[in-house]
Amino acid sequence: MSGPLRLMEVEGEADAAKLRRLLARPEADLRRAERVAAAVVADVRRRGDVALARWARRFGDPAAKSVLDHPRAAKGAATNGSGRERSPRSREAQASWRVPQSELAEAWRSAPPALRRALRQAQRNLEQMARWQMPRPFLRTMAPGVRVGQQVRPLASVGCYVPGGRYPLPSTLLMTATPARVAGVKRIVAVCARPEPAVLAAAHLAGVTEFYALGGAHAIAALAYGTASLPRVEKIVGPGNVYVTAAKKLVSHDCAIDFLAGPTEVLVLAEPSANPVFVAADLLAQAEHDPQAAAWVATWSRRLAAAVNRELARQLVARPNPTALAALRAQGAILLARNREQAVALANRIAPEHLTVPAASLAAIASAGSIFVGEFAPQAVGDYLSGANHVLPTAGGARLRGGLSVLDFVKIQTMQELTQAGLRRLAPAILELARAEGLPGHAASVEVRL
Repeated sequence: MSGPLRLMEVEGEADAAKLRRLLARPEADLRRAERVAAAVVADVRRRGDVALARWARRFGDPAAKSVLDHPRAAKGAATNGSGRERSPRSREAQASWRVPQSELAEAWRSAPPALRRALRQAQRNLEQMARWQMPRPFLRTMAPGVRVGQQVRPLASVGCYVPGGRYPLPSTLLMTATPARVAGVKRIVAVCARPEPAVLAAAHLAGVTEFYALGGAHAIAALAYGTASLPRVEKIVGPGNVYVTAAKKLVSHDCAIDFLAGPTEVLVLAEPSANPVFVAADLLAQAEHDPQAAAWVATWSRRLAAAVNRELARQLVARPNPTALAALRAQGAILLARNREQAVALANRIAPEHLTVPAASLAAIASAGSIFVGEFAPQAVGDYLSGANHVLPTAGGARLRGGLSVLDFVKIQTMQELTQAGLRRLAPAILELARAEGLPGHAASVEVRL
């Protein structure tokens, strides 16, 4: 079959083994990255801004011209009394990677009007989606004298990681900062190693309170543990390369994270009547993110499989894209199922980041990061404008959770309020359960009130 995708029939044990190998995410890459990230994280945690500047210089961040160039830093870092080194709290040190709010505002003013309109529309839709998703506080009567409920409180601070490598991603800035603002987070910190003007403009629009020109594992460490110039945050969200992902994993014991997101994934569940032009375009759109991106088609039609592969080849000639071609050849595949039911089962087993399905199959989908229903819902709609978030779990993570949302930025606290009469009604069952568990103190805490 001509085209960049391999054809894989999914039948017996041999095919199952091939499928397992195909779906084996770059776990080994993450383990290797952890060894590098561990040294970076430990250094920044111990030495603060001095280490942050050294790693920025080593990895080519613009922030590398920072603290190391300050004469006091060159003589050695100060300590904070606990043995941890700290960089000087000089204006030069702090200004080295902190982007002033005035520059964010200027980036917004200087952005082309069409871009400003597009960013505003994307933000409005994200805000509306976040408001719809926002959990509600309540206090309700469970029984006479017994009221239970919940209150919803925002996190105090979050760090939004925005990749700054292959492409500028103002959309990711909006996807991370906007739901945080709707949730009520007061301190919204964004980091991006090489922020393009469009990213700075998006930060101004989204209400980012602090922006730092930092990236990589060292930025994650600074967000998690804090330095003299960058106070720590309570949670880190947003995608990044394998070193960023490894660093998020390493700091997750001390600072909350959203999830570990790997290379982009897309699966198109295609009926025999699907339009191969649309299917191929969706695969290429996600494959152009990264040579490690994974692009799959699940279908029960050999004719469609061949047509998609031919169309991929044609579109790659019309619009050459070396990144997408490398991804398709390395991780791409057409999974040929026996029927619709097996194709759906494959989709649920893979639990892809992006999943395109016909409307007839939607009810059977149990696991996917974000679902695109029908021929006229390209994944690019979710990447930019639908209001759904494009920060999504990969590597099967969608079996356990969905994408980033306003829920990642709030905490739900349950509460209960009882009168004496209400407690008296519940007491017999409480006492019985406390005795069954051998916890007399629990029983006594109730009895003493009656």
